[in-house]
Amino acid sequence: MNRCVTRSFLTRASSAVTSAVNGGANSGGRVVVTVQPEFINSPMYKTTSFYRSFSSASSQPPEKKSPTSATAVGAAERGGNEKITVVDEKTVKEGNISAVTSYWAVSRPEITADDGTKWRWNCFMPWDTYEADLSIDLSKHHKPTTILDKIAYRTVKLLRLPTDIFFKRRYGCRAMMLETVAAVPGMVGGMLLHLKSLRRFEQSGGWIKALLEEAENERMHLMTMVELVKPKWYERMLVITVQGVFFNVYFALYLMSPKIAHRVVGYLEEEAIHSYTEYLKDIESGAIENVAAPAIAIDYWRLPKNATLKDVITVIRADEAHHRDVNHFASVSSLLP
Repeated sequence: MNRCVTRSFLTRASSAVTSAVNGGANSGGRVVVTVQPEFINSPMYKTTSFYRSFSSASSQPPEKKSPTSATAVGAAERGGNEKITVVDEKTVKEGNISAVTSYWAVSRPEITADDGTKWRWNCFMPWDTYEADLSIDLSKHHKPTTILDKIAYRTVKLLRLPTDIFFKRRYGCRAMMLETVAAVPGMVGGMLLHLKSLRRFEQSGGWIKALLEEAENERMHLMTMVELVKPKWYERMLVITVQGVFFNVYFALYLMSPKIAHRVVGYLEEEAIHSYTEYLKDIESGAIENVAAPAIAIDYWRLPKNATLKDVITVIRADEAHHRDVNHFASVSSLLP
């Protein structure tokens, strides 16, 4: 465990606990703080003010309660002294109190949507949502000029053939498969640049964050598609196979040349734009039913409540166009080796 990171987390946890205890004392209420066993066993635990926050209010710090998490309950009465005791999870559930479930014993404040309702997603937060830029140029194409560009372009075109044969015009299943692959490059690139930054003690020029955000965005595309398309067992097996092969091939390619790897992804995104355009054509022609948009898509892209599948595919296509531009730029960026 990294000492610096651990101390930072524990310092913030200490502040939260101190505020919680003081707040409980002032209101005459009860304060509940859940402390995970891993935290109690941390070598940094007794060296931080988190430990002292408990010690100042109790003769004994919270101890590990196996197999459940230890829960420190601060009970305070008006005009009385603060007291912190340790109880098990059963006591917490039976009492009129609520437990904090965060790993570092810091409760997350209640998060609400724009309309004031409780936020219903854990996979993304309100500040992660956005409105897609639909004005982006969808027809932009990077013409391959160098030998390596031509190899990347032809490779992507070759990879499209088995996809066309297997899925034909089943664009829902096709999109699901596409997103399981599309979410890999950003994670691989971000991971390798992260390790490089650690080895060389240098900044990444913002590329780590950009690539990881790309991977997360592609994953959200997949989370949306699985709400619309229920993959069959053999399609799930295909996903496992393709992802396993693609991850390792792309990992090796990125080690050899990040710029070539990004050029390949740029061309993959161009193919994604084409596939989603064909998907929209089938929706508009009535070949595919224009069903209501899933709730996760409405919240993630800030779509209107009456949004449809057509709206979802339109914003996903715009995202792919953005990824296309980012990766083609990365392939010539001086910030990458």
